Amino acid sequence: MWLNPEEVLLKNALKLWITERSNDFFVLQRRRGHGEPTGRITGLLVGALDTVLDSNARVTPFRILLQVPGSQISWVIASGELNHAASSSSAIEEVNKHWDWLVHNLLHSLSVFENKEDVASFVKGKVKGLIAEEVRGRQAAQEDDPEKFREALLKFELHFGLPSSEKLVTYYSCCCWKGRVPRQGFLYLSINHMAFYSFLLGKEVKFVIPWAELTRLERVSTGLMTEAIRVNTRKRQREFSMFLNLNEAFGVIGQLADIALRRLLDSEGLELDRVLQQPTRITKRILEEQAIREYVLALFRLPRGEKLHEVASCSVWTPHARCHKAGTLYTTDSYLCFSSREEGNCILLIPLSEVLSIEKAESTSLLPNPVIVSVRTKKAFQLIELQDRDELVENLNSRLRSLQWKHSPTPYYTFYYDTGFSDEEEIEEQVLRNTVNSEALMTAFHQNQPGTNGSKSMEQVKERRWEDHFTEFGRGVHMFRTEKIQRLVAMGIPESLRGELWMTLSDASSELESHQGYYTGLVQKSMGHSSLATEEIERDLHRSLPDHPAFQNPTGIAALRRVLTAYAHRNPKIGYCQSMNILASVLLLYAKEEEAFWLLVAVCERMLPDYFNRRVIGAQVDQSVFEELIRERLPELAEQVPDLTALSSVSLSWFLTLFLSVLPFHSAVCVVDCFFFHGIKAIFQLGLAALDANAAQLSASTDDGQALMILTRYFLDQVGSEASSCVPSSQPPALETSSDTDIPAVRHTNITDLINESYEKFGDLTVRQIERLRCRHRIQVLQAHEDTTKENALRVVTPDVSISAENLADVYDLFKVSSHPSCHQPAAAWRYGESGSYMERQYRLDRPQFKSLFGLLVPWPGGSNQHTDTLANRSFTLLDQDCSNLVTFKEFAFWLDTLYCEELNEKIRLLYRLHIPPALTESEDDPSLMKSPLVSTNRPLYVNLPSGEVKDYQEQLKQMLKDLAREKEKDVEKPLPLMNQREFIQFCKTLYSMFHGDPEENDLFQAIATVTSLVLQIGEASHRGNRPGSEVTSQEEARGAETAKETAEDASRGDGSPAAESEWTVSYAQILASLLTEQALVNFFEKPVDLSAKIASGVFFSLKHFEPSSESEQQTM
Repeated sequence: MWLNPEEVLLKNALKLWITERSNDFFVLQRRRGHGEPTGRITGLLVGALDTVLDSNARVTPFRILLQVPGSQISWVIASGELNHAASSSSAIEEVNKHWDWLVHNLLHSLSVFENKEDVASFVKGKVKGLIAEEVRGRQAAQEDDPEKFREALLKFELHFGLPSSEKLVTYYSCCCWKGRVPRQGFLYLSINHMAFYSFLLGKEVKFVIPWAELTRLERVSTGLMTEAIRVNTRKRQREFSMFLNLNEAFGVIGQLADIALRRLLDSEGLELDRVLQQPTRITKRILEEQAIREYVLALFRLPRGEKLHEVASCSVWTPHARCHKAGTLYTTDSYLCFSSREEGNCILLIPLSEVLSIEKAESTSLLPNPVIVSVRTKKAFQLIELQDRDELVENLNSRLRSLQWKHSPTPYYTFYYDTGFSDEEEIEEQVLRNTVNSEALMTAFHQNQPGTNGSKSMEQVKERRWEDHFTEFGRGVHMFRTEKIQRLVAMGIPESLRGELWMTLSDASSELESHQGYYTGLVQKSMGHSSLATEEIERDLHRSLPDHPAFQNPTGIAALRRVLTAYAHRNPKIGYCQSMNILASVLLLYAKEEEAFWLLVAVCERMLPDYFNRRVIGAQVDQSVFEELIRERLPELAEQVPDLTALSSVSLSWFLTLFLSVLPFHSAVCVVDCFFFHGIKAIFQLGLAALDANAAQLSASTDDGQALMILTRYFLDQVGSEASSCVPSSQPPALETSSDTDIPAVRHTNITDLINESYEKFGDLTVRQIERLRCRHRIQVLQAHEDTTKENALRVVTPDVSISAENLADVYDLFKVSSHPSCHQPAAAWRYGESGSYMERQYRLDRPQFKSLFGLLVPWPGGSNQHTDTLANRSFTLLDQDCSNLVTFKEFAFWLDTLYCEELNEKIRLLYRLHIPPALTESEDDPSLMKSPLVSTNRPLYVNLPSGEVKDYQEQLKQMLKDLAREKEKDVEKPLPLMNQREFIQFCKTLYSMFHGDPEENDLFQAIATVTSLVLQIGEASHRGNRPGSEVTSQEEARGAETAKETAEDASRGDGSPAAESEWTVSYAQILASLLTEQALVNFFEKPVDLSAKIASGVFFSLKHFEPSSESEQQTM
């Protein structure tokens, strides 16, 4: 195989390699110990060494070297691989094939090169081209039509010139519409861009849209097009239509945009599958598999870490229906999942931890390819009509064996907060803090209700119905879930079974069983530790169901504290968010404490993903989805209320608290029952039903407050009246009357009737539809957050700079693009305020990123790349005031404003500061070392302290940090330190570099030579007689940059002690006054530079070089 050229030394290779063939430029070598007929000791030793080496370090048996005549350095360019699937002869055949290609295609061409160094560059370029071709071949081989994909890949690279790391995922033939004019061409979808190319009748059209700029994606229909894909960015709108594959293309665009935005724009909260975190591995097939995986995780509410393995059509024997039900089997790491063809009609979930055996049965005409799955409860499930049954059963048994071998539970990562214990609690509460309740709180703190006898009788009726259901459909996680259980859940689960069924329906029971003792240990580790999360928890403890007797008692409060603190300790990424206290309170009422903890885990991590993070992204995405469902399912209401944001803001609490914050308690727990059975789908349906019931009044409302009052009155006075419990109404709706004659057409609605109505009207809403909508609307939500972040950043910076608002916004966009370190690492970061609370999210640049952007936006032409790089390093060090190795946009904007908009004296002041400590360090080669500055500070650090003085040293550091913080505020007013001779020489070198390439460079060089001579004389006059023989003549100064370089070398050869260097000093005022004497220099620094042009060229450069891409579209007509 061809290899990226790697240097080797021939003289060290002769002992381990034998040359088989050679010529003037190439050498084919064989590793000793491979293919030798006799058992020589050297060959045996080398062969044994290669055999025992790890596969990653093992050396190939054959290789081809590129050698340049007269050089000891060669490059490995090809090898013959020897693996388990290939024999030694195949490795020889492969390397001989590469050798023949080199001899026939390159050898004769190399003889004409006069410069032998060009030979190496030419051959290495050819080899890299061959490797790229092999990569294209492997990528194309994964597609349905490899040859067509290879051709499309070559065109994509040719037309758009994107970085070599930009991987094409797929492409489509389509029309791009400009008004009513279609343009036929090809749409290319890569990991970071969508690109369109068309060439018709001699006219070329091409543009590139980065995924990071896509703000909205939708399907539209017009009179001219049956259907089209509309893509919106911040600057324009594009529409694409195609005869075939419209649904597929729409799904792929949505997936790629969603993945890119989650990867690039969100550094907190959003989970991204491990495969998708490596964009170079993304293919069309992987996207298809990922879409199915997301659907399966949502439908069965599986843990987010589950990996989907097999998808197979089959039929399952259903004892309750006495027939086989056709559907699809999904297998993951820890589960067997079955869903009927009609989603929700029949669902079966079997944890592998419950499985005893998976066996093949004899195949017959009535039962083709049967498989029997036996579980611990002495039940067996029969699956038939399985394709590739043997391979499926083998894979399942392999995973089953691996699970059974895991004797110890999988440890969870936990985070320990480094703080002290609290000793202010009473002794009784200290005992309660660490005692885990073994019973649900409802057993000890039952809330008395009117009509207790009737409620008890209805509870008994529901219990009997559930017992009958268990007999027919099974009990536990692997019971059949059908429409019948849906009706039972809508009536309300009886209190005696509520905790058990919540654990069953959410499969939290499997987590509890596989992690015995985990919660108790977590409580012991977490209780008594103080953090931001625990402070928030303490504030909200007494706000959680304050009217319920369980939380008017220390026992209930202590249990709630333990559950919330343990979860914050388990998952610091979420920690604690408001509304979790309400949810945990309800869970504790009906489930044991440890069960309530695992139910909270299921809700926060599986059933409501991305809800409970700092920006509640998941909840906002679902609000956006809810708005679209309102437009689709309630068009009359949407027409009367064009701005649906008011309704979605009201409904946000419905989703965050599962209606617990708006419905009376005994009605709300019925909604929680439905949520555990149907997931978020139940909340969507119930929300639509509530809006539908109040559509007339909401249409007549004039503001957000009135809409809120209408819905609040509806939930509390109608759905939540004493007459409306979870018991179905005994009278038909026509006979019900309202006692409030002021409100027309008002009747009390039973919560069960409302739930059933939501299923009847909106039950056709599927999990698959919700997941597709979430994918599209997540794009809008993330981009809205980006806009807010940008607005906040610009609002902070704008008052303090003179850069125009438009240019500042463009600089921010370029700064954001530059801050993306790679195509698979998020760049944004959260920062903490003084109180420890989270503040706005902002982008930051590290040193390499800053240096790249420095080169794009610096106003002067610049000389050598080396000096520009040095100056960029110093600028970064100067701006990085908090020593975090990161520069914020505010710091960058102030620096840029000084260069482009400030007066001459401020520009010179900035240049002056770049040539004194801390910007100037002893080691210019490695600024990250941050060695001691050349000029001592007035706060010396004491080193090699005795062990007894450690505390004093720490106190000194704290005091120094406080002093530094105070001095930052006064930094502008402080007089600048004096500059010594070595620093002044560096200052002169910078000026010479800045003038290089300027149209007036000759006049500028002469002017700076004059100024240099003047300043040197000023410095010498200040310390005349201290350093005899150090005067510099005017003839030497006339040599310009060469003189400065020679003087710098002389200074580096001196003793270099601070005492000697401090003898010669000049001030900022003296340098400024000297510069003002030369009009050419004044004109240079006062000459206006067009920042807009610099930004435009920077955007174009970023499109070519930065991994994520530029912020704007590029088009040629």
